[in-house]
Amino acid sequence: MLSAQDLALLQKALARDLTDVEVACFENLWSEHCSYRSTKPLLRTLPTEGDEVLLGPGDDAAIVRFSDTCALAVGMESHNHPSYVDPYNGAATGIGGIVRDILSMGARPIAIMDPLYIGPLDQEKNRYLFEQIVAGARDYGGTIGVPVVRGETVFDHSYSGNPLVNVVCVGIVDPDRYITARVKRPGSHLVLIGAMTGREGLGGASFASRDLGEAEGRPDTTVSGDPDIERRLIEAILEMADTGKVLSCRDLGAAGLAGASSEMASTFGAVIHADRILTKEAGMVPREIMLAESQERMLVEVASEDVALMGGIAEKYNLDWSDVGEVIDEPRYIVKFNGEVVADIPIDLLVGGAPLTVQDKKPYTVETPFSRPGEAIKDLALAVLSHPDVARKDWVAEQYDRTAQGRTVSVRGDAAVLHLEDKALALSCGCNPRHIYLKPFEGTINAVIENASNLACLGADPLCLVNCLNFASPEHPEISWQLEQCVLGLGDAARRMTIPVVGGNVSLYNESDEFGTQIKPTPSLGMVGRGEVREWMMPVEGDILALIGTTEPDFGGSVLDAVTGCGGHAPGAADPAIVAVVRDLVREGRVTSATDLSVGGLLAALAKVAPQSDVTLAGDPLEELFSETYGRFLVTVKDEAALAGVDCQTIGRVGGDALTLRLKDGVVVITPEELEGALSATTRLMRS
Repeated sequence: MLSAQDLALLQKALARDLTDVEVACFENLWSEHCSYRSTKPLLRTLPTEGDEVLLGPGDDAAIVRFSDTCALAVGMESHNHPSYVDPYNGAATGIGGIVRDILSMGARPIAIMDPLYIGPLDQEKNRYLFEQIVAGARDYGGTIGVPVVRGETVFDHSYSGNPLVNVVCVGIVDPDRYITARVKRPGSHLVLIGAMTGREGLGGASFASRDLGEAEGRPDTTVSGDPDIERRLIEAILEMADTGKVLSCRDLGAAGLAGASSEMASTFGAVIHADRILTKEAGMVPREIMLAESQERMLVEVASEDVALMGGIAEKYNLDWSDVGEVIDEPRYIVKFNGEVVADIPIDLLVGGAPLTVQDKKPYTVETPFSRPGEAIKDLALAVLSHPDVARKDWVAEQYDRTAQGRTVSVRGDAAVLHLEDKALALSCGCNPRHIYLKPFEGTINAVIENASNLACLGADPLCLVNCLNFASPEHPEISWQLEQCVLGLGDAARRMTIPVVGGNVSLYNESDEFGTQIKPTPSLGMVGRGEVREWMMPVEGDILALIGTTEPDFGGSVLDAVTGCGGHAPGAADPAIVAVVRDLVREGRVTSATDLSVGGLLAALAKVAPQSDVTLAGDPLEELFSETYGRFLVTVKDEAALAGVDCQTIGRVGGDALTLRLKDGVVVITPEELEGALSATTRLMRS
């Protein structure tokens, strides 16, 4: 609901009481979810420009040049609160929403990534949420024919009661023919296309700006989608775009038609005729019609003489449509119903007029001294490899159709690779919330470096990144400080690596009274890169294993810490220069494989790329195997001469009957059966 201060401000500005439609519009458009009241000044510090950026933040998606004849539409969103209330439909409609963001730019969606953050799987509720979230993303993405090519799964108690469902989508469009979301000229018409409007999701935007425990903030109904309508809507909007007659376009997401039409028309003004909108149910009142968040709906601006043309295309794809409004040359947002004016608002007050919220900030220190675990190294190794953040994600991967549209080259290794024109489109996503909780600034820098490292292992250069800033309530001073540090770290790394931040989303108030949890800071990233087409390759017997980068005793927030509670310092910010070194090695063909060291440290990397190998490590076994220092890579070569001039150490060879670790204090042998038992732990649990 609007605060007393906001309501008083609006009554003073309008010099009258507000109608129920006006109250609902401001409640949603002035919510944190839509207006970024707590974060707008911070977001403006991010670097958003680059040589390939054609359109930066502020639209439904960014446009980034991939080649002279192809541009990418890139966007990232969250669907967190809905995915706890209704995990299947929450995830499904999250996929549908981000796809429509890309579609609204006149781009064909070609790939999806879905970073997921879930509570521990030893709790039945979390397993249910995980299963349903994956199923929702699978079914929706599969039906619309857009492959889910990459993801991340992080499991931590802080997400119990508040799972995070983040989605990235990439589309392709002619760099000279993309569409934007701002209306172009007064006198044009606004045409609503897609599904009919029901009462779904009323108050969804304001709900996304509240703690899950606040019952009065929940939407009146949950939201479900129809991927078959979305599949037809994709083709219809693209055909409309091909006519060259679409002046602007916007997806209907948060705040429904009120949000889409007011933001779209904010450069001029608009009149919306709510009674012209096709509804699923009789008796819907203007407030419901304007704020409902029914899915699979798009709003296009066209000249009056082209309305019938768009209607004909909609009917060709068996989609409902209606001419619902006009652009006016007056900065007002007017809603009429059966000839009666039910809302008349200065449009710049509604869109962008929300007063900023200044939160108190309080730094914290939560790192603890390192306490050396007493268990045997082999027992620790199997425990780390069994942790769901390290164990294989076969159960998730096998749910998705990753080859739809025929562009997918590889989904193995550190990044997904798609064939686009004569180049590779490389995609990576994610972050490490446990590290970021301990060191928000440095942890976010490392999230940027790790995603760039994933691309480097395939020889690709980053083109841009998008983000989803997921945090608990900024009304807590520690959370507000956490958020500030993460955004500053993101900007610092992006500038140092010259990677423009072209878009994103902020999701706050991710807390659960039911479980007594606040999520760890989760600035999840999606990174897009370009390189030569190459598939990530496993090393072969006889290859030499080499470690690039310096290892520090960084155990705080590690998987070793998660399974033992050992504590310790979290990793400091890595030097991004190492990323270019490895990228060049891959491009020049000097290494046979490369993977960056991240979750689970060197042990996890060995288990992934060299599960049968002989490795000698001279230092502290805990540090050598389990530290999660960033800026390190495990590479394989045929001959040590290939690494001439590179600061590295050879640690062994691929081959043998087991993973043999020759440590300072003795030899540890992990057999293939033991390794398989550990790495398949999550898959066994989810299949049981």
